[in-house]
Amino acid sequence: MASSKTTRGGGVDEAAENTEAAEATENAENAENTGNAGKSAEKPVGTSTAQDLAGLEAGLDALDTVQTKRVSPVEVLVQKVLPPIVAVLVVLALWKVLVLAKVTDDYKLPDPKLVWDSLRRLWLQGELFDIIWTSVSRGLFGFLIALAIATPLGLIVARVKFIRAGIGPILSGLQSLPSVAWVPPAVIWLGLNDQMMYTVILLGAVPSIANGLVAGIDQVPPIFLRAGRTLGARGLVSARHILLPAALPGYVAGLKQGWAFSWRSLMAAEIIAKSPDLGLGLGQYLENQRNNSDMPGVLLGILLILVVGIAIELLIFAPIERRVLRSRGLLASAR
Repeated sequence: MASSKTTRGGGVDEAAENTEAAEATENAENAENTGNAGKSAEKPVGTSTAQDLAGLEAGLDALDTVQTKRVSPVEVLVQKVLPPIVAVLVVLALWKVLVLAKVTDDYKLPDPKLVWDSLRRLWLQGELFDIIWTSVSRGLFGFLIALAIATPLGLIVARVKFIRAGIGPILSGLQSLPSVAWVPPAVIWLGLNDQMMYTVILLGAVPSIANGLVAGIDQVPPIFLRAGRTLGARGLVSARHILLPAALPGYVAGLKQGWAFSWRSLMAAEIIAKSPDLGLGLGQYLENQRNNSDMPGVLLGILLILVVGIAIELLIFAPIERRVLRSRGLLASAR
């Protein structure tokens, strides 16, 4: 009996010990879980902050990065090629409708087919490219001379206050003066030769290019110049490495306008000043057709002048402008 009681007592004690051990283990596990929970509660805070900072940096980088993508040939065709073609076809259709409607005499508004026949005749005679090249070579050479003169002139006017106060208004006035006004004095001064042509081109293009460069330099942040001086860039070094690159968008705009003034000036000079020594350019061709009362030839001359001016703009200046704007993140995609 006593032995049975002892056995039962030992079992109770053993059960109590087991219960206490289980409670101790459970408490230890709870404490460990609580610690892990604390650690896990602290960890997401640091991780979240790091992720927020990384996202902020990525966003700032995205603002500075130009998002470029390849444009498919189909998109180029639809967005760039088709609209001008459609516009030309619409103009030709309206022209044909006006001819068929007899809104005026035939000699005043000839059929588009007659203009095409004039173009075909020039082609077959081998004169078309000679006429175009005579004017294009003069225009480009005169523009390059104007560029060489206007660039240092614009830098000086932009940076020297005394010279800007004296020459700045004169440049603006010359830019607004019609180029055709320079033809009569240029003929008197230089005679009927290529020097006269180039003089008219320079007087038309130099003010425009110089004013464009001055406007671009005026928009350069002063901190750029201060940083350059801190690094030792002064004088021509500052102009070469700081002013010109920073003012490039305004400078390119001035170049485009300068070409437009060069082309207009040249056409005015070719129309007014005629001489066998000058050769046959687009302006002379246009004036010759007017003297012959050849309205299809007159319209052909106008169209050729327009097409050549647009072609130079699209082939030379438009790519330069796109490259400059893209390098500064001002174009969202490569076009």
